[in-house]
Amino acid sequence: MIIQVFCDLNLPTLTSNMINKGVITGDIDYIWRIGGKMLIFALFSLLAASGNVFFASTQAQKFGTKLREELFTKVLSFGSHEIDQFGASSLITRTTNDVLQIQNVTIMALRMMIQSPTMLVGAGIMAYLNEPRLTTVFLISLPLLALAVGCVMYFAVPLFKSLQQKTDRINLVFREGLTGVRVIRAFRRDQFEQDRFKVANKSYTDTAIKAFSLVSIMFPIMTLVLNGTNIGIIWIGGKLISTRSMEVGNLVSFMNYAAMILFSFMMLSMVFVFIPRAQAAASRIQDVLQTPDSVKDLAAADLQTQATHELAFKQVNYRYDHAEKLALQNINFSLKSGQTLAIIGGTGSGKSTLVNLLPRLYDIEKGKITLDGTNIAKITQNSLHREISFVQQRAFLFHGTIRSNLKYGKPDATNDQMWHALEIAQAQGFVSALPGGLDAPVEHGGANFSGGQRQRLAIARAVIKPAAVYVFDDSFSALDFKTDAQLRQALKADSQINQGIVIIVAQRIATVTQADEILVLDGGVVVGQGTHEYLKATNSTYQEIMHSQLREGEI
Repeated sequence: MIIQVFCDLNLPTLTSNMINKGVITGDIDYIWRIGGKMLIFALFSLLAASGNVFFASTQAQKFGTKLREELFTKVLSFGSHEIDQFGASSLITRTTNDVLQIQNVTIMALRMMIQSPTMLVGAGIMAYLNEPRLTTVFLISLPLLALAVGCVMYFAVPLFKSLQQKTDRINLVFREGLTGVRVIRAFRRDQFEQDRFKVANKSYTDTAIKAFSLVSIMFPIMTLVLNGTNIGIIWIGGKLISTRSMEVGNLVSFMNYAAMILFSFMMLSMVFVFIPRAQAAASRIQDVLQTPDSVKDLAAADLQTQATHELAFKQVNYRYDHAEKLALQNINFSLKSGQTLAIIGGTGSGKSTLVNLLPRLYDIEKGKITLDGTNIAKITQNSLHREISFVQQRAFLFHGTIRSNLKYGKPDATNDQMWHALEIAQAQGFVSALPGGLDAPVEHGGANFSGGQRQRLAIARAVIKPAAVYVFDDSFSALDFKTDAQLRQALKADSQINQGIVIIVAQRIATVTQADEILVLDGGVVVGQGTHEYLKATNSTYQEIMHSQLREGEI
């Protein structure tokens, strides 16, 4: 940048010399000599400018790459509380659009924010040394330009900040429209969603038009001031030339320096107009990066792998943020390898909340959860997650193939192990019928499979992983009774799974009857605990669930 500015600042002086000492005197040799120097300076300026653009662009892109990596890593460390706090749409905007705003300003900073002040100061000094009497013109033009820039920034900056929030809104509406497209069609709400997007889109468009219209005013204002400055310079310079107190070449070079000064001032002003938008984006990114994780590793200890496992909940209480009432209260149970715990209860009774405490998606308020005798709060999350295989309530598959999805559970899994996991999950039949088998494509979220197929593939991904605890959070709900029964029998017969502990969250009585122990939840409280036969005979809540699902003869 220094080389580029140095070369550019010397060109008007060389032009002045060429006119004063070559053109006026008719010295052709001198004109060729100075012309050659000007070409050399212009060539070096071109090379320096190209290098500056290359390095500025490269560093800005690398900066954006690192920033996106930091954001993605941070978001992966978030617990459910942080995800809910920001929202998926806002996190996507912050990782893409906000980073792009900072990248753009970084390029401008590495070029214009260095070049413009340097050029402004350098051209001012050269203009003053060249002809100090003409610098009085800038006492009018520069304040006018500063006033115009100040007014534009005053009105444009809030609009640019608002644009980031309106981008969030567009992403939110668009994302909801994509993910909820089946619901929208089922309830014939197409027009309502189109209108909702139209409102968000129009709001963004109107704000953007206002912001960029204000910024675009800068260019005609600059042209007006530049032309007015040139008129003033020519008017004063003409008088000086007519009295032979200034040479023509000095007037030409001064006009070039004046253009450099005003253009540099303009470019610097443009940077300051766009900085607030990047500042808003940077603030939003900082909010994500500086958000403390609600679930932290209190110690760096790893869980020591054992041949047999034991899991215990001891007087566990949990409360959602800002909630008055406990979501779970006084939960107690213990399990050993080979045992199966079933959790049943009405909607909102706390079943999923309970199992989400195990991998520390949330941290408990009171009590203790131990795995193999160690408090899970004192185990690193990475070590804890190695020992837990989890099937979420909503079966989610990643874009790729069936093979790549199964390898999420066990990266080094062989074909035989994959087919064995699919056999346990009762998915072998439909997978083998697919073109490509294990290499059959999977769309984002498993959209090219039915609900039952997605659940079985998610179960296969879980059972292929060697773990101390296998959690199935209402993951049999899309299966028919026959497939459900066959899957549970296959789980019980598998030697790897029998070495661990199985926890099944279910809505159906038929799914839980064979469990070694059943927890009956109601309003976050355990209202029944024991075997199926014991609860069937003694627990009124369990009996109500049975009577709601089965006829008297089936009971």
